[in-house]
Amino acid sequence: MVVRIRLSRFGCKNKPFYRVMAADSRSPRDGKHLEVLGYYNPLPGQDNEKRMGLNFERVKYWLSVGAQPSEPVERLLFRAGLLPPPPMLAMARKGGPRDTRAVDALTGRILHQEKSVVANNDGDDGKQETPEAENS
Repeated sequence: MVVRIRLSRFGCKNKPFYRVMAADSRSPRDGKHLEVLGYYNPLPGQDNEKRMGLNFERVKYWLSVGAQPSEPVERLLFRAGLLPPPPMLAMARKGGPRDTRAVDALTGRILHQEKSVVANNDGDDGKQETPEAENS
């Protein structure tokens, strides 16, 4: 039996609320589960923060016995500090151009940022006069 840590949707239309569950991979999304590990509310509250609560001890236990987190749960666990960043974190959204910059494995931040080139605006429009043009 393969155990997945995944989200189960609750709430009503246009107001999602998710529970983080440990469930058999063959069971449906909102079906039978083994244990409730926490919750995630993607809608910002009055303080403009997305709310999340996890039972860290139980999540660590399920990960230690081989449970595989789904992609959204993997991102949540990365934000909570339980997992290293997912390998695709440095890439853009699906279908967009890929970001090839190096990413720090522990923090998920970009290591080397490209320096922006500042144009020289002295009013000469990039034209340089040669000494031969001055003599003629």
